Amino acid sequence: MTQWAGRTAVEIADAVRREEATPREVVADHLARIAAVDGRVGAFRVVRAAAALEEADAVGARTDLARLPLAGVPVAVKDNLPVSGESCRNGSAATPATPAAEDHVTVARLRAAGAVVVGLTHVPELCVFGTTDGVHGIARNPWDPTRTAGGSSGGSAAAVAAGLVPVALGNDGMGSLRIPAAHCGLVGLKPGTGRVPVELGGGWFGMSQNGPLATTAADARLMFSVLAGEVATGAGARMDGDASAPEPNPPRGLALAFSTRSPIAGVRVGPAYAALARRAARALAGAGHQVTTAHPPYPLSFGAVSLARWTGGTAQDAQGLDPRLLAPRTRRHAQIGRLAGRLGMLRTDHRAALNERLAPFFEKYDVLVTPSLARPGPPADAWHERGWLANMLVNTACSPMTPAWNLSGRPALVVPFGTLPSGLPGSVQLVGRAGCEHQLLDLAAQLEGLHPWRRTAPLEASRPQS
Repeated sequence: MTQWAGRTAVEIADAVRREEATPREVVADHLARIAAVDGRVGAFRVVRAAAALEEADAVGARTDLARLPLAGVPVAVKDNLPVSGESCRNGSAATPATPAAEDHVTVARLRAAGAVVVGLTHVPELCVFGTTDGVHGIARNPWDPTRTAGGSSGGSAAAVAAGLVPVALGNDGMGSLRIPAAHCGLVGLKPGTGRVPVELGGGWFGMSQNGPLATTAADARLMFSVLAGEVATGAGARMDGDASAPEPNPPRGLALAFSTRSPIAGVRVGPAYAALARRAARALAGAGHQVTTAHPPYPLSFGAVSLARWTGGTAQDAQGLDPRLLAPRTRRHAQIGRLAGRLGMLRTDHRAALNERLAPFFEKYDVLVTPSLARPGPPADAWHERGWLANMLVNTACSPMTPAWNLSGRPALVVPFGTLPSGLPGSVQLVGRAGCEHQLLDLAAQLEGLHPWRRTAPLEASRPQS
């Protein structure tokens, strides 16, 4: 890698604030890395090379540079979040190519903190599925480019895992941050409801949340703190706190529940994924936590409820788009969502009912530890050309562990842990109480200290894909 590509966001921002590097030098290094590697990965729909260098110069000229928490840090943005001057295609041929008039609020917060947007990353059409492929391209897992990067924040995850950017912005409506983070060996945090601004149209009936993808717990904490408005972001910014993220607080003596039970009836977690989660639970027990095997009381209706909101959200997002330009799997998903609405399955009390059911469990346990995934990711292929049922089966079999925490609104985080028999990174999921994102990040940092992981994939040895 070049001098700055491959460094963490914390390291880059510190070097820029100390004037050991300029934002232009940092951004230029990452643009060179993108040019050399992204042809094998397919992370970006748009690379803003000239614009990013201009913005880097503007960051370098800021009088408050020494106070910027993300000074000169290159970031990638998921292509369903508007970036001023760029089209927001949301993975579709049906969306307009009109440049956005202004930044999404989360993009604006990153820029106010000194970050530079180097590009917009691939997503599946309307961010529906757990494989990132479509008319604009295919995002591949940098650890094995024959496999999907996951979805729907697959392009963002691929960009970080390939060392193209140190951190990336994505969002999560059924696991769309955590699934690609798990596939690509990253820390991915879905904040709890209300912690980070959303503003994503209907937001899948409140299930979608914006959050960070990073290679370390410290980088995820720093980016989350900026997105949540917890740190100052330079002169004139209306945020609380100072220009640094909260320090990790090594947790001791937490009551942890461990479970490999799938929230979706009939879907089982594969033995390799259960074994890694069990090892992580033992590691946390060895660090002084009380770990008990205990299963959340998932309702039998959870699968139907989550399907109704997933498809209903797609129906909302597809309104006003030419259905002839949508992929068949997207059209069918939206049709089912419209039917769910007509049948009254999109009631607003599902979250309250689920949280009432889960409340005694989370009164007893501070954090739930589960596998992140249940099966390997499918091949990196044109899944958007296949039927709806084939996509549903592969998505559900691979990732049943994430959607419950979108419906409940609780924070959930995935963290790399161990290696799967395939050689791909392993991962576990941590789920917490409302407002406890930093507690989850503390646990992630503790696991990182106990079992460090390789942060980026060794792509120099990879061969270009045909």
